[in-house]
Amino acid sequence: MKCLIGLGNPGDHYKNTKHNFGYWVIDSYLKKHQLKLKLGKGDYVFADDNNCIVAKTTTFMNNSGHAVKTIIKDFNCSIEDVIIIYDDIDLTLGAIKFKSTGSSGGHRGLDSIIYHLRSENFSRLRLGIATKSDMRPSEKYVLKSFPSKYNEAIASTVDKACEGLRFFLNNTIDCTMNQFNRRVKGES
Repeated sequence: MKCLIGLGNPGDHYKNTKHNFGYWVIDSYLKKHQLKLKLGKGDYVFADDNNCIVAKTTTFMNNSGHAVKTIIKDFNCSIEDVIIIYDDIDLTLGAIKFKSTGSSGGHRGLDSIIYHLRSENFSRLRLGIATKSDMRPSEKYVLKSFPSKYNEAIASTVDKACEGLRFFLNNTIDCTMNQFNRRVKGES
């Protein structure tokens, strides 16, 4: 059973912040597939979509690992079938990048997941949030909303991410990476 897990921070105060990009993708996926979230047994909410679990952690970003570990256990998912969806300040807004493994890249939510799973070997979907604005300190940048001039780029990124996740459900992560990992203008 494949499992799509979006990361973010709970609560209205954080709803529109860059750090909640993973939530936005899950919310869009749920809407496109007419799915409703239910309370999980732990710190998460989920929907069941034909042999696929679609979930959002309800812990704060830096404590995501415990919730992810609980989701994997509760639904008896193999770590190879899990994909974590999150914001990445090292990618330009508009870019998405699927990865099969790797370090946290300094993302504290991923640090927590790696710690709790005791492994870096899980798939991810990185969502670019970098703009030309001052992005330092990063801790403050990720907790701000995007200016409205980026709404079109955000919507396009969310759509592209949902398309990639749908593809991932029927393909391997390597095949998904080959299909969707393309550079966007301005990215190095």
